Amino acid sequence: MKFCSRNCLGRSFATTLAVASLPSQYASAFVPNHLMATSLSLVSATNSNSIGYRGGSSQVRNMSKMDQTFETWSFDEPCKTMSWTEISEASLSVAGLSDNWDDSDLVLIGVFAPKKEESDEDEDDKKEEEPTVEISGEAKAYDEKMGGALSNLMIENFKAFKNGASAGSVTPTLRVFADGKSQRIALVGLGTLDEEKDDFLEGVGSAVGKALATTCNSEKKAKTAKILLPEAVGSSADILKDMSTSFYSTLYADNRFRSEKSKETPAEDLESVTIVVEGSSADGADAALESGKKLAKGVHMTKDIVNAPHNVLNSLSLAETAKRIAEESDGTIKCEILGVKECEEFGMGAFLGVARASETPPQFIHLTYTPPDGVVKKKVGVVGKGLLFDTGGYNIKTAMMELMKFDCGGAAAVLGAARAIGQLKPEGVEVHICVAACENMINGKGVVPSDILTASNGKTIEVLNTDAEGRLTLADAIVYCDKEMGCSSIIELSTLTGACMVALGSGMSGVFTENDDLAKELEDCAKVTEEKAWRMPMEKSYNEQLKSKIADLKNIGGRYGGAITAGLFLQNFVDKKKPFAHIDIAGPVWDFNNGVATGYGAKLVTEWITRQGK
Repeated sequence: MKFCSRNCLGRSFATTLAVASLPSQYASAFVPNHLMATSLSLVSATNSNSIGYRGGSSQVRNMSKMDQTFETWSFDEPCKTMSWTEISEASLSVAGLSDNWDDSDLVLIGVFAPKKEESDEDEDDKKEEEPTVEISGEAKAYDEKMGGALSNLMIENFKAFKNGASAGSVTPTLRVFADGKSQRIALVGLGTLDEEKDDFLEGVGSAVGKALATTCNSEKKAKTAKILLPEAVGSSADILKDMSTSFYSTLYADNRFRSEKSKETPAEDLESVTIVVEGSSADGADAALESGKKLAKGVHMTKDIVNAPHNVLNSLSLAETAKRIAEESDGTIKCEILGVKECEEFGMGAFLGVARASETPPQFIHLTYTPPDGVVKKKVGVVGKGLLFDTGGYNIKTAMMELMKFDCGGAAAVLGAARAIGQLKPEGVEVHICVAACENMINGKGVVPSDILTASNGKTIEVLNTDAEGRLTLADAIVYCDKEMGCSSIIELSTLTGACMVALGSGMSGVFTENDDLAKELEDCAKVTEEKAWRMPMEKSYNEQLKSKIADLKNIGGRYGGAITAGLFLQNFVDKKKPFAHIDIAGPVWDFNNGVATGYGAKLVTEWITRQGK
């Protein structure tokens, strides 16, 4: 029999005292398993009253159980699943005009501001506008029914509302009491009515959807709502789709890691919203609303992934998320996960080099979408950067490390898009979505500066900075889409460089491509989805910065133009004749003011994929 020395016994006893002073449900989180038995047996052999011990064997059982809000991990095991945020259960539907407005708790009236004459615009600098009101159609009839209350509301708030000149602006709520029932009424701006401009309705759907959700949330206890829209708005299926996507996306709230008392559910009492169209509504209006809701599910997924902390989201739980996306796609998406052995067989030395220091094994996620009818006109690849947490490796970060859970923003965007296309089922396109998932951590096996890695296309890479790791994982994912899957064009999204944020700020992504047609496609898609993107230069002379003295490439360039050299680096892993775009989303993926994910990229990728089949 072995006996502890006095020092060993003292340490065990000290540990026991510390544990005994903690609430029982937390004790096992602070004491290693091999000490727990020693500590507990020591307690039972001493005067339990002197250290506050109570409960005998039942206390022992309680001390080994963690009482968590989310049961996803233990001391020895990583999390293997990530919960999803459910979309709001409130329904959206379209209806024609009706005289009955009294059956809704909340009524919103959409109004256009009249077009200004040029002479009036010249006078703006000279004097303030006179409060005038112009309401027409059903809104005017409703105003007359209310004894001019709407007109008066517009006049009182003219300075801010200006007859609804800013799409999505909302007046204060007017409360009406009749027959023992309260009803709330507000006006929603639709922008300036200028039918001479082709784009005068641009952005109206998203703006109104956000305003609708925000108002429904602020007006507590409202179960039913109606919104009146003129025919110019309600007759467009695209506007209704955008409105639906924006409405449900705005109602997103991440309660997965809150206790019951602190959960917040936007518009929790809302059951239904009816869109009343003045005139003819769009063909397939309800289908458009449903499509918007499905797209919002993709945006939800993107936000969920980026918001999840690293002790919940790792390579295993992200792979499990991908499997669930495939399971809910009605067979249109198949999921394949490549482990270490398979990645080695494909020669993914760049990806595996980064992954060596991860707690969880690397998971190469490959989702394949095929349209239900099996008819494929084009095969495309979509790659997302899947760094679940980025410490910088041995070139450890000295600032903002707490934000580095968002370094999987590219993976989040493409998996969010995968969820959306699995529900929307676009025709004519086969899509290969790839994510090389791992973390950039530090241990005895981790890559160090000066290491040389070999990517799956045979190119060797001298690692001069371990914090430029994302491009290493992307290299093998791009080769896989290009060489193994034979995709005809490839786009890739990643939170790749701070340099792109320096250039463009946090409000837009940078698009790096040498293919003008692909650049135009992405520009048009970004305009439709209202996700700002800007084409950046691909200066070929900067390739000199990536030349290594002992390998084919270095993984970093010089101090300046870092976003460009990152894009040039990635071009080494795709056929030069193949359309390829790198999209740096480091800025817009995160709301730096509110500290939450924006969901950027899911709509952009979904729109691009949908267009490929057409």
